[in-house]
Amino acid sequence: MARSLVSKRMIKQVVLLLVALVSAAFGWQQHKTGSSTSYMARVVGVSDGDTITVLDDQQQSRKIRFAFIDAPEKKQAYGMRAKQALSDLVYLQSVKVDVQDTDRYGRTVAQIWLTPEGGAATDINLAQVKAGFAWHYIQYARKGQTTDAFDAYQAAERYARDNRLGLWQDASPVEPWLFRRTAK
Repeated sequence: MARSLVSKRMIKQVVLLLVALVSAAFGWQQHKTGSSTSYMARVVGVSDGDTITVLDDQQQSRKIRFAFIDAPEKKQAYGMRAKQALSDLVYLQSVKVDVQDTDRYGRTVAQIWLTPEGGAATDINLAQVKAGFAWHYIQYARKGQTTDAFDAYQAAERYARDNRLGLWQDASPVEPWLFRRTAK
């Protein structure tokens, strides 16, 4: 009995070691809540104002949902403008993907940074809010954003509202999470 326990433990340890080695060899990374995984990628598609498709350095396609913001749906007022604004910023550009989580649809949820050669990095999620093409998604931001970042996003949304930029030109813009609820 003792011998079979030792054998089972050894087998389990060997299997875990092999999984770790294979994962490291293929560059597989776990995306868990609170992980701080980052990688560089090229934007090859823009689905809407807060979702892009990138190719990583291994030429794997990954769908990325922007963390901390929510942009109008494509069928919603300003939805196509939000998509176009994001496309103008990042399409075919090199970006840094800072993974925050994985959503219920299996998409990576991340903060996206435009990293021009020799220039300062731009927080694209924040840029969408400041341009008036997304809301600061407070419900999720409270869970994962630093206090300084949270305050910056709140200030960006206030700036866009005060200056009637993007969707704030509408007399009564509808939050995407409410639009999705009524569309069902």
